[in-house]
Amino acid sequence: MRKCNKPILIKNSAKHYSVNYVPKPKVYVTRELPERGLNIIKKYFDTEVWPEYAPPPKKVIIEKVRNVDALAPLLSDKIDAEVFDAASNLKIVSQLAVGFDNIDLREATKRGIYVTNTPEVLTDTTADFAWALLMAVARRVVEADKYVRAEQWKVGWHPSMMQGRDVHHATIGIIGAGRIGYAVAKRAKGFDMKILFYDVIPRPEMERELGAKKVELDALFKESDFVSVHVPLMKETYHLVNAEKLNLMKKTAYLINNSRGPVVDGKALYQALKEGKIAGAGLDVFEQEPAPLDNPLLKLENVVVAPHISSASYETRSRMAEMVAENLVAFFEGRKPPNLINPDVLKVRPLSKQF
Repeated sequence: MRKCNKPILIKNSAKHYSVNYVPKPKVYVTRELPERGLNIIKKYFDTEVWPEYAPPPKKVIIEKVRNVDALAPLLSDKIDAEVFDAASNLKIVSQLAVGFDNIDLREATKRGIYVTNTPEVLTDTTADFAWALLMAVARRVVEADKYVRAEQWKVGWHPSMMQGRDVHHATIGIIGAGRIGYAVAKRAKGFDMKILFYDVIPRPEMERELGAKKVELDALFKESDFVSVHVPLMKETYHLVNAEKLNLMKKTAYLINNSRGPVVDGKALYQALKEGKIAGAGLDVFEQEPAPLDNPLLKLENVVVAPHISSASYETRSRMAEMVAENLVAFFEGRKPPNLINPDVLKVRPLSKQF
């Protein structure tokens, strides 16, 4: 029998005891996580980890969840009714990500399965990367790097060489003024930018603390030199940035997206860039990931791209892995997980100590 940290003494008669060991809960982890978090999981759980760099096929996840108590997936793993149907013992899904649109929350809640994520820790790291994209595309950093490496730099300096756009004193429009949107705006203040924002939720702190101005979405697209997108993916935000909205932008304006790929209509963005309706784009996310090589956006010089790495700093990813472990440990100790997404599940499966 698998051994837990604490043995339990079982009384067999008036004078005799035997030692029995409570089995550790089983968890399946769909990718090799940073050591700081994975070591905690391995300490408390009977752990199996998918060993490959690429994600496990869905059929593998379905097979692996048949006998586990917990699942630790990533955003690219589809966790839906088909997975839950196979998971007779599954009690919690502890995901390494802020987003959770890959998980059928309603189905999980109905079945008494807790779902958690890893928010807040990546706020500043993601905001930093939005600015990396913004600066890179505005000042043509990637183009300039290729220019030098391709031995095209034949003249030491010329007034028209690799001219880009100023960021300071420009107008930035932030779509989605939650934690990450606020952090992006805070950085914009340091560049003396005019800050516009749009959000369906009142964000008085943006106006009070950063001097930002709340505007309607159309006005934001019309007035901004840089439009930075920071909304979650849901039915209401799918293709929020579409041909109609892109047509409102200045020809000198740039679009930055490191939220979720499907928030932007990729075909419409390509047309807007190709036809010169906007100046450029910085993208960390795509409608299909990995982005196929025939994605036309990859052919454009005025687009800076990255492979969904906005939270990819050593410290942030390590802390995210720790949070995955903390959510799991809290649940099995009978405590409410610190990052519970579906609180209604408490009515279906009350908490109980299981270690």
